[in-house]
Amino acid sequence: MAFRMPAARLARSLPKAPSCSSSTPLRMSRVFRQRRQYSSEPPRPKQDKIKFWPFAVIIGLGTAGYISLVNRRKDMPTNPTEAASQVAAATKASPTFSPDDVTVVFVLGGPGAGKGTQCERLVAEHGFTHLSAGDLLRAEQTRPGSQFGDLIRDYIKNGLIVPMEVTIQLLENAMKETLDAKKTTKGRFLIDGFPRKMDQAHKFEDSVCPAKLVLFYDCPEKVMEKRLMERGKTSGRADDNAESIRKRFRVFIETSMPVVDYYEQVGKAVKVDATPTPDKVFEKTDKLLKERLGSSP
Repeated sequence: MAFRMPAARLARSLPKAPSCSSSTPLRMSRVFRQRRQYSSEPPRPKQDKIKFWPFAVIIGLGTAGYISLVNRRKDMPTNPTEAASQVAAATKASPTFSPDDVTVVFVLGGPGAGKGTQCERLVAEHGFTHLSAGDLLRAEQTRPGSQFGDLIRDYIKNGLIVPMEVTIQLLENAMKETLDAKKTTKGRFLIDGFPRKMDQAHKFEDSVCPAKLVLFYDCPEKVMEKRLMERGKTSGRADDNAESIRKRFRVFIETSMPVVDYYEQVGKAVKVDATPTPDKVFEKTDKLLKERLGSSP
């Protein structure tokens, strides 16, 4: 027998459906409109704008620098003669220094003849200023703001001879600085290892100052080789080895001996036997210089 619940009681037992009040459609409408805004055009997140002008400036500067470098490279000399013409001083009507005020003595001799040792003594006892062409070139390579530093490095790196105009200009600059420091126009200079060739000698005398003498230390090749080999044990110089020493001898004989011969022909060469001890060599040097130049000031 089936049990029948009264309809009124059945209605009360069932869960109530949510009432649909008058406010419900309004809320739904608002939600819908709000969603419509996002669905049709969602808000864009804020993004920082990338500024491109700094990059443009950097690229422009780099391009200008590269063009300038290329143009300078085009103007750079490709051979020693052209480079020399660019760094050479303007043609002078007369030398920078008068031989009446400035005494120049060229000091020549083969490698190992003892030039440096004798120059030290002459500086101390005769009031000379010692200028080494090789030392000036090496120092100029690293001097900040050097006029010739890059050129010297390039030539040496490529195994080329530095144009003589550069060496002569460095010697002239050093002489000027020495006289300016002493606040005088008179001085005595020993120029060591220069000139190595006749054209260097003529150029120096025409543009800087005529030389009074060439002091030539004459020494046999075997004696010089023995001295250099002994020096090489402690000097650390790469060219103090037998092969390099012999090459330097040949270069000196071929290029520098004609300079000595020329000055000997015009009566301006003083030869000193460099085989005795340094003290004996200096005694001879001192005597000969006093005979030719007089006593030191």
